[in-house]
Amino acid sequence: MQASQRTGVGIAAVSATYNMIHPAQQVRDAGLRRLNVILSAAKAMGTNLVTLCTGTRDAEDQWRHHPGNDLPDAWKDLTAEMAKALELAERHDVNLGVEPELANVVNSAMQAKRLIADMQSQKLRIILDPANLFEVATNDARRSTISSAIDMLGPYIAMAHAKDRDATGAFVAAGTGVIDFEHFIAGLKAVNFYGPVVTHGLQEAEAPQVAAFLRGMIAT
Repeated sequence: MQASQRTGVGIAAVSATYNMIHPAQQVRDAGLRRLNVILSAAKAMGTNLVTLCTGTRDAEDQWRHHPGNDLPDAWKDLTAEMAKALELAERHDVNLGVEPELANVVNSAMQAKRLIADMQSQKLRIILDPANLFEVATNDARRSTISSAIDMLGPYIAMAHAKDRDATGAFVAAGTGVIDFEHFIAGLKAVNFYGPVVTHGLQEAEAPQVAAFLRGMIAT
C-alpha cells in the first residue's frame, strides 16, 4: 500500500488464484485458506477485488484444459467451492472476480453467466479478457464473440484485461495481434464500464508502446 501511494500506481485487484476444482480436496482446502488470508488484507492493500481461477481437473497445471472440466461433477465441485469462497467474501466485504478461460471449467461468457445465476451473490464479479474467449477465429467471429460476452456480462464486469493473440492463436502484446481493441473498448463503454483495464502477457520493453496504444483506445 505504501509503495502504491508513493508511486501513484493503484492496486486494481489482488490475485488469490488457486485451482477450485483440483481433483484433490486437500489442495482446494489449502487454496481456500489462502484466499481467506488475502481477503482479510485486501482493503488494507487498497483494493476491493480479489481474483480467482475457476479451475481445471488437470492436477498439474491450473491453466491446462482437461476433458473432465465439461462433466457435471466438475460444475458441482465448482459451485460448492465458490459458495465457500463467496461466504468469505461476504464476511470481509470484498468482491471476487472470475475470468472466463478456455482451459477452465468456466470457459465462456455463457458459463460465466451460468455461474452468476447459480451463485446469486452480489460479491461475484467478472474479469473479461477478449483473448481468452477464442484461440483462432475469423475477424467476424472474434467480433461477434466479444460483443456477445460484453452484452451478456456487462453489469458484472469489474475489470477488463488487455492481451492479444496472433493469427496462430499465440498470446502477444495488446495491439500487436488480431483483436480489434477499438471494438472491445467501445463495447465496454456501451455497457457503462469505465473500470480498470489491465494489460499483461507482454515484455517489459513493450510496455510503453502498449500503454500508449491502450490510452489511445480508451480516450477515443
